[in-house]
Amino acid sequence: MTLLGVAFIGLGIGFLGGLFGKGGSAVATPLLHLIGVPAIVAVAAPLPATIPSTLVAGRVYRRERLVDARVAAWCIVSGLPAAVLGALSTKWIDGALLVRATDVVLVGLGVRFVTRGHEASASAVPPRPAPVWLLLALGMGVGVVSGLLANSGGFLLAPLFVAVLAMPIHSAFATSLAVSAVLAIPGTIVHAALGHLDLRVVAVFAVTSVPLAAVGARVAVRSDAATLERVYGAVIASLGTALLAVG
Repeated sequence: MTLLGVAFIGLGIGFLGGLFGKGGSAVATPLLHLIGVPAIVAVAAPLPATIPSTLVAGRVYRRERLVDARVAAWCIVSGLPAAVLGALSTKWIDGALLVRATDVVLVGLGVRFVTRGHEASASAVPPRPAPVWLLLALGMGVGVVSGLLANSGGFLLAPLFVAVLAMPIHSAFATSLAVSAVLAIPGTIVHAALGHLDLRVVAVFAVTSVPLAAVGARVAVRSDAATLERVYGAVIASLGTALLAVG
């Protein structure tokens, strides 16, 4: 029954990940824990599936020429070592604490999406060139968080790309997926070495989430981003609040 629940969660997370340029681990972790997956396993299990799901969804965005290669490259340069450091630090941090932290992040992220207003609709405005130091700082910060919370960082990257770099929203989603696919690799390796991965949970989650990621991406490139983000923000803010209440 637990694996059946993992399968349903994978379907939803795969679709949302492709739709909003995220790997989906931030949402998957509390849901997996809620259906009985041990805390540290719930933290780590969605991460391996992030790699193929972000690549599959990212392919849809790349066909539309939406990926900003410069932003992605510099964020990866600083984000990779930072992700390793974040993942290694979980050896000394309780898994339940990480799950609660993920719940809090969900609430904050949801509120941010709902209240961002017109920013999401500014997709026709070209982004201003960002200095390299800023791109490195963004990559480093998101890398640490992605390793610590065992996710690919996409839940932070897309909003930061829009808010800090003034990127068009669809380009932010596309570039977020490109960076997320790479940042998930060191975290997966470290968590596997620490024994945090349950291969059954990983396999079921991957099989169900990867195909839906492409579907979500196709919907995103043809939809109004502002409306989609407001709906998504309301859903995940409510989900995070509910999980905190029952946790």
